[in-house]
Amino acid sequence: QLQLEESGGGLVEPGGSLRLSCVASGPLFDHHAIGWFRRAPGKEREGVSYISTNGGNFKYADSVKGRFTISRDDAKNTVHLQMNSLKPEDTGIYYCAAVMAPYGTSWLFERELEYTIWGQGTQVTVST
Repeated sequence: QLQLEESGGGLVEPGGSLRLSCVASGPLFDHHAIGWFRRAPGKEREGVSYISTNGGNFKYADSVKGRFTISRDDAKNTVHLQMNSLKPEDTGIYYCAAVMAPYGTSWLFERELEYTIWGQGTQVTVST
């Protein structure tokens, strides 16, 4: 079974950048679509970005579109989330999640319930 570990979170001022990484250990990473989710203080977890197994299809929440970029490097079993122009409302715990999908496809999974494997999360705080 795949295991996921997030890193790269921290404290950053508004307008700053962070690069989150989700590193997987275990088999068949390239047979998993990946999603990034976040939980802001006092709010429910929400989807941020998703990427297909072929890496060629991806989607962003409206709130982060144009500021965040998702990418995957299957040779390193890693998915990155580059976050630029950060805002205080981006504060929260960021989770990566995985779901098995046919290799080399453009399928995206946008519902939290579809994901079967979750990391522990990494804290992102945007504040002065």
